[in-house]
Amino acid sequence: MAAASPWKSASEPSAAGVFLNHLVTSGIVTEEMLNISKKTDPCFVNFSRLQKITNLQAEIYQKNLEIELLELEKDTADIVHPSFLAEKCHSLQSMNNHLEAVLKEKRSLRQRLLKPMCQENLPIEAVYHRSMVHLMELAVTFIEKLETHIETIRNIPRVDANLKKMSQALAKMDILVTETEQLAENILKWREQQREISLSIPRILAEENHL
Repeated sequence: MAAASPWKSASEPSAAGVFLNHLVTSGIVTEEMLNISKKTDPCFVNFSRLQKITNLQAEIYQKNLEIELLELEKDTADIVHPSFLAEKCHSLQSMNNHLEAVLKEKRSLRQRLLKPMCQENLPIEAVYHRSMVHLMELAVTFIEKLETHIETIRNIPRVDANLKKMSQALAKMDILVTETEQLAENILKWREQQREISLSIPRILAEENHL
């Protein structure tokens, strides 16, 4: 007895169901062939996977964008943070108040700057008198050697050039010393030759007179 066809409906069978049942009964098609035909097409499965991959890539891109925004916010937090802005505004306000005070006292400040400061005593506590004496001695010594210090500082960039010139001068001096030694040796040899010649002259003259 043939098995019941899955294409049969519980109610009145359709024309397609009757036709397929007839094909199964006659052996033209089998139940396995019909079951395979009911499976999902692989292309639709691949399309679904591709859609999932695309969605995951979009989600990853969105997360990376959010991470970059968080890092940017972290880097600029010390600039755009309300407490930092409030501190900066306070500093600017203090500077503005100071400039306003300077502008208000501009005339008196100009007169003080034009007034000579010589022969004026600065009040110093007695505890610091000894230190001030020592400080004045150091100041006088520094002023006396100021030109030397300035010249030394000016010569610092030329130290390498001076060292190079010194090395060249030492090399030339070595050459001159060598030449001087050779010249002294030649002079000694010449003197020895002259002494021998002077000693041989009387002997030669005596031989000539004998002849």
